[in-house]
Amino acid sequence: MSAVHERIWVGIDAGKGHHWAVAVDTDGETLFSTKVINDESQILQLIDTAREKADEIRWAVDISGRASTLLLALLIAHGQHVVYVPGRTVNRMSGAYRGEGKTDAKDARVIADQARMRPKGFARLNTPPELVATLQVLTNYRADLIADRVRLINRLRDLLVGICPALERAFDYSAAKGPVVMLTEYQTPAALRRIGVKRLTTWLERRKVRGADTVAAKAVEAAQSQTAELPGEKRAAKLVCDLAHQLLALDERIKDNDREIRETFRADERAEVIESMPGMGPILGAEFVAIVGDLSGYLDAGRLASHAGLAPVARDSGRRTGNHHRPKRYHRRLRYVFYLAAQTAMMRPGPSRDYYLKKRGEGLLHTQALLALARRRVDVLWAMPRDKRLFTSAPPATQAA
Repeated sequence: MSAVHERIWVGIDAGKGHHWAVAVDTDGETLFSTKVINDESQILQLIDTAREKADEIRWAVDISGRASTLLLALLIAHGQHVVYVPGRTVNRMSGAYRGEGKTDAKDARVIADQARMRPKGFARLNTPPELVATLQVLTNYRADLIADRVRLINRLRDLLVGICPALERAFDYSAAKGPVVMLTEYQTPAALRRIGVKRLTTWLERRKVRGADTVAAKAVEAAQSQTAELPGEKRAAKLVCDLAHQLLALDERIKDNDREIRETFRADERAEVIESMPGMGPILGAEFVAIVGDLSGYLDAGRLASHAGLAPVARDSGRRTGNHHRPKRYHRRLRYVFYLAAQTAMMRPGPSRDYYLKKRGEGLLHTQALLALARRRVDVLWAMPRDKRLFTSAPPATQAA
């Protein structure tokens, strides 16, 4: 039996456990609206249902992350055309529809309508290569581990303030491993005073702590400044010991994850080119590849800069022209990659530092100068993989026509 419609649009409000699909025709009339469990058999059944309705199907989803991985993989594997409709667009356009309520069915209808009315307004989705997908998993996991580490350190410092404020102030527990090792055994001022500097130094040296004598001296000095035992000190000390062990174990997990990221990233043929740019190490390079893929989705460096929030946005009205402001819709993580790479490159002699100092001389603040440098480096980083050219301080020589 031939399909009833020539073309239909299917909008999908994606979720972890289930999706909601709504199909509309060229007139915007709803053909079907159904809930689909995030399961292979049900997604394949949805594809068959849509094929029965039309000869050509255009799919649109509002999530392109892990929640919709199975959905996108099956759609693309069956040769379907899939576009990404940002959630912000769905949220804003929902106000143009009748009713104030928010449901999955309504969101899916908005997604389908937007894809129908703006056939060239949204980016097409494709399944990322295996290496890029692996880097996405590893870098996202690393971000979670770093967030867990920050929470552990904050809880550790909060408990230490209730035991000995001087000991909490004595060390930067986020940057030094030695003080954390010490807290696995000695957490209270009384315990540190009993062991003394000499014995504590020996204890730390046995555990291969760098600068053991300095750590011991600072810790005992902080302990000697307080003789009072604070309420709840014993229980807090046990919790500090537990958190210190967790923090050391987490640091090992982060180290193993970083090693896997480096090995995976350097298996990419673009790794050598990306790493040749000052400030772009394997971790930042891996995050860059995980976000932008093969750069085929960017027509030029300006599009890449816009995605990273490094290109100003015009706000002209009437006679007011040339009015630019900071963008609000951009990829925060990609902006962080460029910003951190520019900050690292600026600290060493070279063209990046010269440009940064030039901008500071023009009156720009530190952050403004770094963002200007990051924008300049986007052009270079976009062109290097395209031309398969390593970074050099001197501009490439051009031949006369």
